[in-house]
Amino acid sequence: MNKKQEQAASRRQFIKQSAIATVGFLIVPRFVLGGIKPDGTKYIPPSDLINLGYIGAGKQGNILARSFLGTREVRIVAVSEVYSAKTAQFINRIKEYYTQNSDAGTYSEITAFNDFRDMLGRKDVDAVIIATPDHWHAVPAVLAAKAGKDIYCEKPLSLTVKEGRAMVDATRRNNRVFQTGSMQRSWKEFRQAVELVRNGYIGDIKEVKVNVGAPPVAYNLPEEPLPEGLDWKMWLGPNEYKHFNSELAPPITKDIYPNWRLYKEFGGGMVTDWGAHMFDIAQWALGMDNSGPVKVFPPGTEGHSVLTFYYANGIKMTHEKWEWSNAVYFIGTEGEIKVGRGKLETNPASLATKVIGNNEKHVYHSEDHYKDFLQAIRSRTKPVCDVETGHRTCSVCNIANIAYEIKRPLRWDPVKEKFKKDKAANKLLGRKLLNGWDI
Repeated sequence: MNKKQEQAASRRQFIKQSAIATVGFLIVPRFVLGGIKPDGTKYIPPSDLINLGYIGAGKQGNILARSFLGTREVRIVAVSEVYSAKTAQFINRIKEYYTQNSDAGTYSEITAFNDFRDMLGRKDVDAVIIATPDHWHAVPAVLAAKAGKDIYCEKPLSLTVKEGRAMVDATRRNNRVFQTGSMQRSWKEFRQAVELVRNGYIGDIKEVKVNVGAPPVAYNLPEEPLPEGLDWKMWLGPNEYKHFNSELAPPITKDIYPNWRLYKEFGGGMVTDWGAHMFDIAQWALGMDNSGPVKVFPPGTEGHSVLTFYYANGIKMTHEKWEWSNAVYFIGTEGEIKVGRGKLETNPASLATKVIGNNEKHVYHSEDHYKDFLQAIRSRTKPVCDVETGHRTCSVCNIANIAYEIKRPLRWDPVKEKFKKDKAANKLLGRKLLNGWDI
């Protein structure tokens, strides 16, 4: 082969390699390259994905994993769970998600931890999702903030008022973004109800009725054999020892919400479980995201047949049954609003579809609770349900449970976050954290 032939062969080889490279480039999935989707939204290249670590891989953890993966803006890189079967199930479900959703990218290896503190030491974890029982919210949240992680924590935010305040303080002190999992604030029917109230469409609010379930009871389940692969000491964490029952940590063969929420050692009953959703909407509508009621009367005291709150402006809020379960009923001088999940009824009826004008009062607009958190991480702003908001709502629930337990009227100072002249009630605002855990 002469020199010209060698040069021609080299050119042909170069063109062939270039063509292969070009074809290879063209078949790279669009999500790798960034750019614009057919619907006009942006693809997020892998380098811009937010890396999440999960603390808690039970039923709610799995639900939140799908919700966050559905944004196409995250990568789950780590999980901390004290029940090994649930760890394996969590990871397998994420693998299945990528198999079923090819446009979501490709599965990346997820590192599993028994102790969440080991996960917090990883520099590649940008934010943590806390989906543990309520007694385990405060410690991981405070330590995550100290470790420089942004935080999404399930509602109700904390088991006690003092733990909630510690979570707020740690978030602020470490300049973290914190979203409370009160996702109803990203749902249109609740936003509509709140803006109708705030703009005076039913006049002055006289009363708010919140229908959620009962307060908690003391743990009373029988002891059952501890299942293999469950670190019960770690599950209990800062709590005193209680024996195992599968109602607290169901096996993976039962796809149910666990009942730890019914017992005051671990949760706040339905008063906090559903109350954290519905009292939250009442607080939002009344403009009390940084405050709360000033008086609480348990049933049977001073003429009150149901637990009753009063705000400083005279508005009355009750915890009582009415025809809708897990819902809020606003009663004003000129109309009424009933709102629950997927339901909004108003009087006058036209208010349900009333368009709130540009010059009227509007609340924070979020249509996706999970994307809102991720956007807040990128912009370093407060999300729709910031930690202070979550804490204030949970405080309403917590002081309701204290009133149910202590069975006498209480006066609450929402600035100092203490009861006035009631040492016994104030002792119930916190608890001692055991087993070396501290916030």
